[in-house]
Amino acid sequence: MDQKKIYRGSMRGSFMQIRQAGFRPTTVIDVGAALGTFDLYEVFPESHHFLIEPVVENEPYLKNICHKLAKADYIIAAAVEKPGEVSLGVNPSLIHSSVSDSTESVSNGVNLRKITGITLDQICCERGYSGPYLVKIDVDGRELEVLAGALRILEETEYAIIEVSLVGSKMYDVINVMRRSGFVPYDIVDLAWRPSDAMLWQVDMAFVKDKGRFRQDVEITKTANEEVALNAHLKKYRDSMIHYLEHEFSPGSQGSDQ
Repeated sequence: MDQKKIYRGSMRGSFMQIRQAGFRPTTVIDVGAALGTFDLYEVFPESHHFLIEPVVENEPYLKNICHKLAKADYIIAAAVEKPGEVSLGVNPSLIHSSVSDSTESVSNGVNLRKITGITLDQICCERGYSGPYLVKIDVDGRELEVLAGALRILEETEYAIIEVSLVGSKMYDVINVMRRSGFVPYDIVDLAWRPSDAMLWQVDMAFVKDKGRFRQDVEITKTANEEVALNAHLKKYRDSMIHYLEHEFSPGSQGSDQ
């Protein structure tokens, strides 16, 4: 793929970058598939895609996606730490849902329903899936529970992308759990801001194995041509800064205080 067509800062751009680096996951696990994570299916069409989604109203669309892909299947269930029946809180819009510790319906019209809970380790073993895995997790705040039920498959995972919130300690907790499993942060994409005050609310954070394929080369440049290009870029950046300083902060300039 053409490097110029990789749009960094987006989930698709991150997927395209690791594909360009040669990564071809055998199995892609889409946890919290909702109506589909199309970037996954389009960037890795040759992989086996397994879609996990707890909201049954989304099943017809997931069925169509799996019919279209070469190798794919889905399950209506919630990925959790331990298998069994769990309570699922579903937003009236059907956009957001999350496993709930409550047994009664909560405020804002959130409806509680019972749903099957499965672990990634359990379901991958039962269905005979194999690594290397690419794992995407978007479960509206219950990421730690999903990870707790995926310790075995994380050993065969090269890349995981997880939605994390900047509110509270969730972001740090996810980083710490992934660190204990041998992962380090690799990319941050799809920033979302709170509408009321534009505070950065959540991001999708990508992780790769600390000693895996994406950490074999940690140098900023690889070739002599890249070194020349980097130095030219840095010189251009320095020259632009000096131009700004001379215009805004030099004695007698329009931008200086007199």
